[in-house]
Amino acid sequence: MRDSLVTSAVPPLQLSSIDIAMDAPESRSSLRGDPPASPASETPSLDVASSPPQTLRSRRCPPFSCGLPFSVEPVLFLSMFSLALQMPLCTQYLWDRISADLGYNGTRGGGCTNHTGPPDPLQKEVETLTAHWSLYINLGGFAVGLFSVTLLGPWSDRVGRRPVLIFPSLGMALQAGVYLLVMYLRLPVAWFLLGRLLSGLSGDFSTVLAGCFAYVADTSDRRSRTFRVAVLEACLGVAGMLASIVGGQWRRAQGYINPFWLVLATNLATALYAYLFVAESVAPDKEARLFSAEHYKAVYRLYRSPGEQGRRAKLWLYAVSLFVVVTVHFGAKDLYVLYELSSPLCWGSALIGYGSAAEHLTYLSSLASLRALQVCLEDTWVAIIGLVSNIAGLVVISLANTMALMFTGYGVRFLAMATTPVLRSKLSKLVDVSEQGALFASVACVESLCSLVSTGFFNSLYPATLHIMKGLPFLVGAWLLVIPAAIIGAVRCREVDRDYHLFSGGS
Repeated sequence: MRDSLVTSAVPPLQLSSIDIAMDAPESRSSLRGDPPASPASETPSLDVASSPPQTLRSRRCPPFSCGLPFSVEPVLFLSMFSLALQMPLCTQYLWDRISADLGYNGTRGGGCTNHTGPPDPLQKEVETLTAHWSLYINLGGFAVGLFSVTLLGPWSDRVGRRPVLIFPSLGMALQAGVYLLVMYLRLPVAWFLLGRLLSGLSGDFSTVLAGCFAYVADTSDRRSRTFRVAVLEACLGVAGMLASIVGGQWRRAQGYINPFWLVLATNLATALYAYLFVAESVAPDKEARLFSAEHYKAVYRLYRSPGEQGRRAKLWLYAVSLFVVVTVHFGAKDLYVLYELSSPLCWGSALIGYGSAAEHLTYLSSLASLRALQVCLEDTWVAIIGLVSNIAGLVVISLANTMALMFTGYGVRFLAMATTPVLRSKLSKLVDVSEQGALFASVACVESLCSLVSTGFFNSLYPATLHIMKGLPFLVGAWLLVIPAAIIGAVRCREVDRDYHLFSGGS
């Protein structure tokens, strides 16, 4: 996602083809607002499009941000915290409500307990209904969000990023309000689907994610962009860790209603922060319309326009790489708890909590390692090292039969989250400044699709391979990660080869 942080001049042969193209005076003036290298650029320009990002922000300050370095990291942190707090509580509430409606008063049990009798048919019905309603709610949100995200993302390229940070946060607050009504009035659980659809119509978390990454692309230069994106991803990990710690303990102590009030308040605070403090990074076009087919066409053109230096092919290749990496990440994450609960590990809730914390700490260790590695390595090799770390960790976890070996697997993955920031940054550098919203909207849709695919694939593979090898899904995930490693390496080698022929031919 970002090139080396070293500010000294880079020898020509170390530059990729796309770097050469994007570092041309014309391209640079159309991107971050960096002045072109020509002598004429030494004269200050009054053109807003070629002004530095700081000038753009100072001209469109919200009520309390002028002169202060407010950015979008708190927006993403708060949104992720509310989402990570809400999702497991929603599933648990569905289980409890359906159990009460059917008259089932058992527990979810499982783990290392050996059941001698036949399975309880009532428990099986509760499990089936809970799984079905969770699927309906997630599919409904995904289907609606697919259209709203690809509408709002390109729209933000015209009207600015702040609206796509505020509206989805209000929609998520509305969803939490509907959930609270269901709990207070004991309405049918089908009302959860209504709340999810309302949130999807407003853009949902995917639009917040796209808006935050597009904002960082607007306000960062090419060298610092990868680290800025990695900071955003670290916010996702830390927020998820805190929410997992708070949510479970709070629900056991006070039930569901109070945690959902926190979800509602957090989403409202997110919208308020974005309105009061986040400065606009895009010059708004007052004539831009929200409901226009041009927004969908912008996403389509993004992946259809050939561009220079094989831009379209690189977009597709990096998008496929991101799809595989995120799918494996979501799929493995879904299985960690099941793997730890069952024999031979037989972990209790305390150890599972420590394991979850160790897994989320990967975001912070990857951020620190990425910063250090960028001093001496290009982003491409940082991404490949991250994939190697991820592969090695999954192999260790697949063989884990003791607590020490399981935590060793978590430790080996300390660089696993360094790959996705690099891929996001590389995608961002391939498109124009006016296409960042459309790009990250499509990336958000890809990640939503990853969640569905990973759940279906890995959750089906795990029970089907228990009789062969319990950790086989983790090995499958490790093998899949070889695909993005090969793609990233091949693209970089091709760029180096093209640069070599370009400069050797010119000399």
